[in-house]
Amino acid sequence: MTGAPVATVLIFKEKTVAKTLKRIDAGGIQIAALYSRRSGREPPRERAAKQKASSEAQRRMNQIYSYQKLELMLACNFPTAGSALVGALTFDDKHLPRSRAEAQQRIRYFLQLLRRERKKAGLPEPVVFWALEVLTSGRWHVHFVIDSTGQDLEILRRCWIYGQDIEAEKLRVDDESNHETLARYMTKELREAQEYECRPGLHGWSCTRNARRPEVETLTVPDDYELTPPEGCTVLIDENRQTEFASWRVIKYRFGGESARTPRARRRRRRRP
Repeated sequence: MTGAPVATVLIFKEKTVAKTLKRIDAGGIQIAALYSRRSGREPPRERAAKQKASSEAQRRMNQIYSYQKLELMLACNFPTAGSALVGALTFDDKHLPRSRAEAQQRIRYFLQLLRRERKKAGLPEPVVFWALEVLTSGRWHVHFVIDSTGQDLEILRRCWIYGQDIEAEKLRVDDESNHETLARYMTKELREAQEYECRPGLHGWSCTRNARRPEVETLTVPDDYELTPPEGCTVLIDENRQTEFASWRVIKYRFGGESARTPRARRRRRRRP
């Protein structure tokens, strides 16, 4: 079994079990929370303190995860720099959609052509993320991220039959440009625009069905377990709280270069977000 080290489920005597570890594994990005575990035999004051620590840790972790779901999906499928192409496809005047629904229909046909061309070339089925955006002028274009095969630009030009304007560059994963900045850019329309059908409640982005989902696991660990990011990663968030009876810590970190990985195919207590 390969990849970065993850938490291991161990068996301890009941009296030593006192903390809960929750981890979200998105390949290149990980989020983990460690917080005090409650017991029915504790005094009310101590039990209340642990309940508060647990709730605060879960709230902070959920806040991070909800805001960055697209970021984690991108990291899960394209963990390393250069593993994907990032760009935009623009509709020309002749093929300009009249609505978001019509634009989505044309994207679906584009994906059919893309799968067909990949199959003819002996390449794997494409993993694609996309987000529609319409400018104030009314012109639609598509932000996309697609797994890199080395023949992508040629295939994109053959499959994008709705115009000649195609922009593409290799995915970057560094301090200036990474999965988070890409996710923010792809979802900026729903945050900023309130017209041209860009209403709150729209999903904002889509992906092909074969895209990997982050894995979520919850483990029971001993009271002296310490939550620390692995060596070689970049820590993005590290927050903790400590009281007389309880504590919690939430960290988010990113792997880069050779340390980046994709989630394992199977894992204990796995669920989709």
